[in-house]
Amino acid sequence: MKNFKLKSVLVVLFLGMAFTSCSNDDDKTPPAPTTKISFASAVTGPTTGKVNDELSFEVTYTPETACGVFSKFTEVSIGAVKGFGVEVKYPAEVCTLQTPQPQKAVYKFKATAKGTFEFKFQKSATEFITQKVVID
Repeated sequence: MKNFKLKSVLVVLFLGMAFTSCSNDDDKTPPAPTTKISFASAVTGPTTGKVNDELSFEVTYTPETACGVFSKFTEVSIGAVKGFGVEVKYPAEVCTLQTPQPQKAVYKFKATAKGTFEFKFQKSATEFITQKVVID
């Protein structure tokens, strides 16, 4: 009987330890960052270029918070007009930094044919900043 009690106690202790060590409370994943479109305030770059030359346009924008970081340029539409928006990534945690400052991102373009190209960057909910480039 002593042997049975000892084995029972050991089995209960072993199972209790096995179940508590396998709990998933340590497997919490951090919250995912969010992305939002920031409006462009200025676009600078060349107005002419050559076929197969890479052109760079500097787009100035101000994120909502100082923790916002440029993610990518993404296609946006205002009515039937299409253009680009500056997508900014924000961390899931609360931002404790000071007020946001204007930042710059570079949009690159390489033409494979001659012509006039227009690039539209979202300036507000209803308008774009347009940059024209003539490729020779």
